[in-house]
Amino acid sequence: MQPYRIKSITEYHRLLGLAKPEHPLVSLINVGSFQPPPIEGPVSLIFDFYCISLKRNFNARIRYGQQDCDFDEGVLFCMAPGQLWTLEINQEADNHASGWMIILHPDFLWGTNLAKTIKQYEYFGYSVAEALYLSDKEETMLTGIARYIEQEYHSNIDKFSQSVIIAQLEVILSYTERFYQRQFITRKISNSQIISRVEDILSTYFNSDALPKNGLPPVSYIADQLNLSPGYLSELLKALTGQNTQQHIHVKLIEKAKERLSTSNLSVSEIAYELGFEHLQSFSKLFKAKTNLSPLAFRASFN
Repeated sequence: MQPYRIKSITEYHRLLGLAKPEHPLVSLINVGSFQPPPIEGPVSLIFDFYCISLKRNFNARIRYGQQDCDFDEGVLFCMAPGQLWTLEINQEADNHASGWMIILHPDFLWGTNLAKTIKQYEYFGYSVAEALYLSDKEETMLTGIARYIEQEYHSNIDKFSQSVIIAQLEVILSYTERFYQRQFITRKISNSQIISRVEDILSTYFNSDALPKNGLPPVSYIADQLNLSPGYLSELLKALTGQNTQQHIHVKLIEKAKERLSTSNLSVSEIAYELGFEHLQSFSKLFKAKTNLSPLAFRASFN
């Protein structure tokens, strides 16, 4: 399926049957103000702009990365330019959707600090894992700020307009960051399942012949197996366990090294090679950093 690229906010307004946007680089769209276009089957889309959307009762199946997203509740969904997502509209269902979308072209950020800092918000990649579920209070708060943005560009545009809108966007992004951190903690069932899957993936990898062939698994490998972004996975594990993904990999490595040192007659060099290290010194340095013992000293403690 060839993705359809939407390059401008004006083009997106046209696709939805809306009037031309009042500002070419930023717009707030009321979800209930348009009917979804009559699309048969799924369609893949790529935006060349940022999209922050909050939707309720949206009669469509959205797939972002490898993850289906459910819009039955108040859900905030963030996308960065160039990210692929797939939409399949339920044409038979009644459309009672509500909510809003802020669409923001990167050109609007030129010359502002947000042009740099917006790339630091990991949740623009988090959507491959999960959307943000909001309480009624949180939804009302973000909606109020979004309306301020709408009100500002509805007014006469002047030299202060950009800075005022940017300030409101920064507030939305900061609250979204706070709510995501809360979600790491409160959605424990889903998160504990992810932790269990991380352990399973690492165990499978370390018990295969992948280590001597490919070395330690990169964080991106673990994240890909879970259909998560590397940054999201590391922050989630850090919030729940106090250790990021790389530290989890090292814990598993040290467990395996201790097992081989205590139960085999292989030399330390042979064990280092088994564990994917080209140089004994690198293995010994990491082992001592994690255990306060050299591999030989650890082995000697069993004799």
